[in-house]
Parts: sequence; C-alpha cells; structure tokens
Amino acid sequence: MNNKHTPLFHIRKRGMLKWYQVWKIRLIAILLALIVDAVITTLVTGLNPIDVYATIFKGSFGTPRKFWVMMQNVAIMLCVSIAITPAYKMRFWNVGGEGQILIGALVSAACMILLGNKLPSWLIIVLSFMLSTLAGAIWAFIPAFFKAKWNTNETLFTLMMNYVATQLVAFFIIKWEVPKGAGKIGIINQSTESGWLPTIFDNKYLLNILIVFVLTILVHIYLRYSKHGYELSVVGESERTARYIGLNVEKVIMRTLLLSGALCGIAGFLLVAGTNHTVTTTIAGGRGFTAVMVAWLANFKPLGMIITSFLIIFMDRGAGDISSNFGLNASFSDIITGIILFFIIASEFFIRYEIVWRKKENKEEPVQEAPIDETAKATLDEADGKEE
Repeated sequence: MNNKHTPLFHIRKRGMLKWYQVWKIRLIAILLALIVDAVITTLVTGLNPIDVYATIFKGSFGTPRKFWVMMQNVAIMLCVSIAITPAYKMRFWNVGGEGQILIGALVSAACMILLGNKLPSWLIIVLSFMLSTLAGAIWAFIPAFFKAKWNTNETLFTLMMNYVATQLVAFFIIKWEVPKGAGKIGIINQSTESGWLPTIFDNKYLLNILIVFVLTILVHIYLRYSKHGYELSVVGESERTARYIGLNVEKVIMRTLLLSGALCGIAGFLLVAGTNHTVTTTIAGGRGFTAVMVAWLANFKPLGMIITSFLIIFMDRGAGDISSNFGLNASFSDIITGIILFFIIASEFFIRYEIVWRKKENKEEPVQEAPIDETAKATLDEADGKEE
C-alpha cells in the first residue's frame, strides 16, 4: 500500500479510561509543567528552582495556621464548584456564581447587622443560613426562568446579574459603613460575635470544612443516584430526547438553577458567618469563575473536585509566597501558576483523544508460486511425454 499521501498522524477519540489512567496523564502533565517552570525560573531570575518549589510548599503547609487557612479556601472553592455543577451538566452556562455568592453574603451580613442585638446568636445563624440560601436560589432562578420561557442567553444574563449584585453590595456598604465615610463595614458584631459560626476544637474553620464536605457528598448522591440528577443529565445531552421521553424541560431548568444558586448562597453565608465576618464587593474573590475550571477538570464529578480544588488553592497560596520571599514581581508567581494550569488543562486533550502515527510502508515481497501437487505434476509430465 502506498502511504505517500497518508498524513503522518491522525487524532481519534479515546475509549473510556480508568480513573488511575486519567490521573496518571494529569500527573505527567504536572511534572512537565514543573520542569518548564524550573527552566524559566533559572533563566529569568537565576534562583534555584528547588528553593522556589519549597517556598510554594511552605506557603500552604509551613504552619498549622497556613494549613487551616488553605483548607478553608479549598472548602469554599469546592462549595462553589459543586454549586455550578448541576447547571453545567445540564449545559446551562451559569457564569453568575459571583453574583449568587455576593447576594448570599449580603443577606447574611444584613441578618447579623439588623438582628445582632435582638435575637440569640444561634437563631441569627439559622436565619442567615436559610435566607442566604433562598437569596442565592432566587438570584439564579431569575435567568433560569427567562431561559426556560423565552430561551434568553443564559451566559449574558447571569453575567449581568453579577454586576447588579456587586452594586447592591456597594450600596449597602455605604449605608452600613462604620465609621461613616470609611467606605467599609468592618468586622460585624466583633464584641458579641453574634451570628458567627461557632468554633470547633478552637478552630474557626473546621465547621466550614465539615459543612462543605457534607454538601459535596449530598450533591454526589443527588447527581448520580436521584431521579432529578438523571433528568438534568438527559436535558444536558439532548433537549429533544428529554421532551420525547416526557420530561418537562422548563421545569428541570428552573429546578436545577434553584439548587445551583442555593449552594452559591450557602458559600456566601460561610464566607460572612464563618470566615470574614464582614461583606465587601470582592468577598467572592473570583471563585464563581475559577470554579468552572475546577469543575471541568474533575469532569463535573463532585468527589473529583476535592482534588482539583485542593490543587488550585495550593498553587495559588504557595505561589503568592514566592513574590514576598524572593522580592520578585507579583506577576512572576502568576506565570508559574499559569504554566502549571496550562499543562493541566492541556492534559485533558490527551485524556479524551489519542494520537495515532502512520504505520511504516511495508516493502513489496516477491510473489511466491503456489506449490504444485505431486500427483498433478506427474500427470502433466505424462501428457508432455505423449505429445513428444
């Protein structure tokens, strides 16, 4: 066969890989990224890359406090990631996580400010949790309703809702600012700690982590084993198929976004009541957008998001210490983190596809004559003798 015009290689979709094969590819990608980072670090700064990597590690594990702060950040990132997952599995591109977190945080702060001296702390916590969850759900339900009824663009709609939420928070910060003219609220109920989540074993982050862990398990069960989880997956695969088998697609869309927004609202509650005890326009910290990458890297599987959330936060906190410890520009730590994330994202290509190289052309082999039966040969020889 002539392979002169056959491409050198072609790409084809892989079959389903086992989980350890998937993580093997990702680990190889991370190792390659570390090698590239080491080369760039040496060429640009002249620093020993081993020292730089040690700093990244110490930035997250250097002290018990750093470790628990990192785990708290992982928990919040995980909470937002599992929040947007139901919507994305349904192919509803919810980029409004920031706004849904902000509105939940604003409601929690309002409960703490307005009810701090009027109700017991435990009751304020319960009300804050319930109302923040409801606020986040409503904030996500609005674009879902318009999508279901009039097929509006959910990406633009949810994005615009982020700006509305940001301006609402900015308005109430000015209204509640302490002292007047400060432009910020400050720590809410600092003297009484009314509405603050309680500490467990003298650790103010542990309850947050436990709550998010329970939510992660519940979302995993919901998506994998519940009827609602099956229905949103069917809608995500094909709305026509969903309608054909009798599903109410509009109802599934609105119900799923209620859940997605509610979980984002809980994230806002945890940030105010459990961590910061105040509210700012930047309290979401870009998590609504980063969570998309976290969820996507884990293939929208809640349990896998535990690992991807940890990896993202570990790199972010560790890289931040590089700039301060070595006196480098803050952008350098972003370069290191960006390279690692690029390799991780690129590894998804090799998880889904494989490269098949062109086989070498086989040399033409001489045609061998088929062996002649001995009886037939004798008959031919006898016939030749008679002709002579």
